[in-house]
Amino acid sequence: MLAAWRGGRTGYPVVDAGMRQLWRIGWMHNRVRMIASSLLVKHLLQPWQDGFAWFMDTLVDADPANNGASWQWIAGSGTDSSPYFRVFNPVAQGEKFDPEGVYVRRWVPELARMPSRFIHRPWEAPEAVRRAAGLEEGVYPRPVVEHAAGRARALAALRAVARGALSEEEAA
Repeated sequence: MLAAWRGGRTGYPVVDAGMRQLWRIGWMHNRVRMIASSLLVKHLLQPWQDGFAWFMDTLVDADPANNGASWQWIAGSGTDSSPYFRVFNPVAQGEKFDPEGVYVRRWVPELARMPSRFIHRPWEAPEAVRRAAGLEEGVYPRPVVEHAAGRARALAALRAVARGALSEEEAA
């Protein structure tokens, strides 16, 4: 899952656009950094240190203190991580901050012909719409984890940590 995230192949267009922009030019907007970071540590339950390391390696404006504090904030483990249980919805965030999909179309060219209505949720487009947009099976991935399931899993893991114990099953 870390490889899909790094490569901009998570199935969440705004996250993939950000990760591809990061790889190509070494920068992405702070809002997209938060959305992509939340997906990694909350939905995918990956250690924030993995995201921190990737950002330090790829961001041209990487700063160890700021980057570390930001990753700990998004993971819910920083000194001011309130509410620690915040889990960004990558679809809602994309629709709010890139409603017409201009950003996504620039960095995820395989979605360039997708109607704006479905740009942040291409898996919900009717098959005829996907075909017309050039999205045959395998052209663009489905989400690596469905948002509601990823959110529920993240909240369960955070509750377990808050209780002071994380079972092997919850950690997996």
